[in-house]
Amino acid sequence: MAIATSLNISRPEESRIAAWMELHSGRLMVLPAVLIVLAFALFQLIISAYLSLIRFKLAPGGYKLTFVGFYNFQRLRFGAQQYHFLGTFGVFGPFEWALAALAAATFLYWLYRYARSPAFRPFGFVGRLICAGTGFAVVLLILATVLAPGGFPGSLMTTLVYVAAGVAAQFAIGLGLALLCAQPIRFRNWFRVIFFVPLMVTPVGIAYTFRMLADMEKGPLSPLRFALHLGEFAWATDPWSARFVVLLGDTWQWTPFMFIVMLAAVEARPHEQIEAARIDGAGPLQIFRHVTWPAIAPIAATVVLIRLIEAFKIVDLPNVLTNGGPGLATESLTLHAFIAWRTQDLGGSAALGYFLLFISTVTCVSLFNFGVVRARRYQA
Repeated sequence: MAIATSLNISRPEESRIAAWMELHSGRLMVLPAVLIVLAFALFQLIISAYLSLIRFKLAPGGYKLTFVGFYNFQRLRFGAQQYHFLGTFGVFGPFEWALAALAAATFLYWLYRYARSPAFRPFGFVGRLICAGTGFAVVLLILATVLAPGGFPGSLMTTLVYVAAGVAAQFAIGLGLALLCAQPIRFRNWFRVIFFVPLMVTPVGIAYTFRMLADMEKGPLSPLRFALHLGEFAWATDPWSARFVVLLGDTWQWTPFMFIVMLAAVEARPHEQIEAARIDGAGPLQIFRHVTWPAIAPIAATVVLIRLIEAFKIVDLPNVLTNGGPGLATESLTLHAFIAWRTQDLGGSAALGYFLLFISTVTCVSLFNFGVVRARRYQA
């Protein structure tokens, strides 16, 4: 009788446990991998946080670590490394001041509209305040180092140029090729394979390829220069032409990624709606605006977000193509941190890593909230 009673008590408990495990089976299976990834990620974050607060020096018999607080961060913003990280600031004129005032008014109006909206949330306002503050700081940095006379961009501005211009060009070209290959054209499958080839090449191989292609003295394009009587041209000695070559190589490498994802999105469009729009007399631009784009907007926002995360880590192309030159013109934040680490400035390298983490996190979280989430709501 006691055995039967215990069995009757244990069976409901076992059924509840089995039901709970079945409900959370996916999370339980993923949990070990998540814990391992978090362990490695947290270990690196903790060690790099410690390194960012110390100064590493070689000493007799080993090395010496000296606690310096936030000195490594202050040196990058206001000290000896400001020209390297932020750049050289030019003198503001009336045009620069007007643009700064316009940017400030725009961000303040954006915050004011959210504060007065029914959807206002304190946490959301704090997030928008961080986003607006970071955006305004970037605008001031552009005005001071790019537009103002005497200004010169540092590694932060160069990285933002790579991210903004590179991702925009890659998305535009990738989407255009996807729309083209979705049409019933001849050799469509062959084009799909050819457009995907650059993604299989290593970044170092692409860097050396573009280094040879851009050689106007002995490279394959040098006969064209002589035929057009363009004279001597050394792209590696001009800051913006060197940045353009780096962007060209990065775009050639990563456009296939945008292309293959957007091609899948374009081919999954609702064909019934497209046919109905054509019957109603809609043109190609109207079909793209009202049918195609709403269908592919969530995937487009997601793929741009993924590419943004990767674009902030660009290091191979500027390192091999120009070694960060001329001067510091093509040096990205990752390459800047690598060079600091190579010269045994471990504290400065870790501080740069945290600046990069902050900028990339604010950018990607903002894009997710204002791009991916809204695109999904727009589709719904």
